[in-house]
Amino acid sequence: MHKAVLVLDCGATNVKASLVDTTGQILASHALPNETIPDPYYKGGLIWDIEAIWNKLARCSRKACQEAENHEIAAITVTTFGVDGAAMKKDGSLCYPVISWQCKRTEEAEKKLPAYIDPQELRRITGIKSYHFNTINKLIWLQENKPDVLDKADYYVLMPSILLHRMTGEFVTDTTMAGTTMLTNLKTRRFSTEILEKLALGTDLFPPLVEPGTIVGKITSEAAGALGVKTGTDVIAAGHDTQFAILGSGAGIHQPVLSSGTWEILMARTMTENLLIPESDTGITVELDAQPGVADLGVQWIASGALEWIRRMFYSNPEGNIDYSVMIQEAGKVPAGCEGVIVLPEFFPGKFLGNEGMIRGITHETSCGHVYRATLEALSFYTRYGLEKLTRSGNFSAGEIICVGGGSRNSLWNQIRADVLNKPVKCAEIKESTVLGAAMTAFTGKGFYPSLSSASRQLTKAFEVTEPGENAHQYEELYGSFLIK
Repeated sequence: MHKAVLVLDCGATNVKASLVDTTGQILASHALPNETIPDPYYKGGLIWDIEAIWNKLARCSRKACQEAENHEIAAITVTTFGVDGAAMKKDGSLCYPVISWQCKRTEEAEKKLPAYIDPQELRRITGIKSYHFNTINKLIWLQENKPDVLDKADYYVLMPSILLHRMTGEFVTDTTMAGTTMLTNLKTRRFSTEILEKLALGTDLFPPLVEPGTIVGKITSEAAGALGVKTGTDVIAAGHDTQFAILGSGAGIHQPVLSSGTWEILMARTMTENLLIPESDTGITVELDAQPGVADLGVQWIASGALEWIRRMFYSNPEGNIDYSVMIQEAGKVPAGCEGVIVLPEFFPGKFLGNEGMIRGITHETSCGHVYRATLEALSFYTRYGLEKLTRSGNFSAGEIICVGGGSRNSLWNQIRADVLNKPVKCAEIKESTVLGAAMTAFTGKGFYPSLSSASRQLTKAFEVTEPGENAHQYEELYGSFLIK
């Protein structure tokens, strides 16, 4: 019987269960929507409902397993968004719900962070850019607002590990998720005793660290029944979805990868020993790669989250069933430059025209397609801006860019990206690079491949390449005027 691995993928928009065989083919995949819910203990707060997420993953898993019944599931692994976690007791119960990265409550905690540790020192140790939703700020918020939560907790468990514990009863922390917390030492791939002590937190706050590919344990009969798999199947650590999207893309060292989803994260892998962490906040963040000895330089910004706003505002109807193909078709009829229409989504920094949250250049002939294409162009300009920062910080040049994630399925956007960057944009034929990267990790952990590098070489699929077109020169001129340097 052919072997496969089951990948449980918990994203901010959807949760998914996919079965991947040893050739990298996705045999079956099912998804359900995911969303935050109000925090019952904090007005205005947003949390993740772990029970709801587990139940949805279980439903998706059972459906996927039924479709691929001729394959034996060799292992199960989990990948999720970064930074989020919860204080837990050893029996698996939560001391407080999982605070979502979308929750604003930690904005004040980020402002208080310098009272605990010097920001430059923190950046030197971790490499992480400061965001209010970083795990370190959630812990500060809990200390200052819910001190009893950490007092009665045995561990603070990050999101993938909550699900790993649900399946095995074992507590671990994978290094890729640890690398998003702003609590790790980039050089050692371990939690920083120095940082934890300054926060008055114990060094045993987090469960033991493991590298991706580590067998955590075997699935219990209860969890196996919920997922529709065989009791005793090995459960293997993966971790932060961004790192596995990079791995699944087949990117080598200094190969830029744009992971395009709710957020766009532009990253490039580099050897940790050669890395020079920027002394000031340049917008660059550095995370721990799925492979030991490698770190990921990155910049990020909201992407499809902005496009969803455009869809709701400009393409809504009573049935609510307008899809992106309609939007792409309309925008494809609009010339490059959108006849002077410019969109600046509210999250853009002040580098763009010195303003935020603006739609400019509208006339009586402006269509919804103009607004949508102008948003695609703006996001592509920011990709170019981010790539320039990345190559400067990493001291390398980029000949092409790999694009993965949901945004890579938009052919119009890919052409605009290629034109704006004036570089080829390569999209893997397999669109679920995060799932493929997590599957590579599980197969390596089970011994199907000797290393992650070997698995990546064997399982990476062919690319569909979009070359720069006739609009590249026009975008070169537009970029110069769009960006305030």
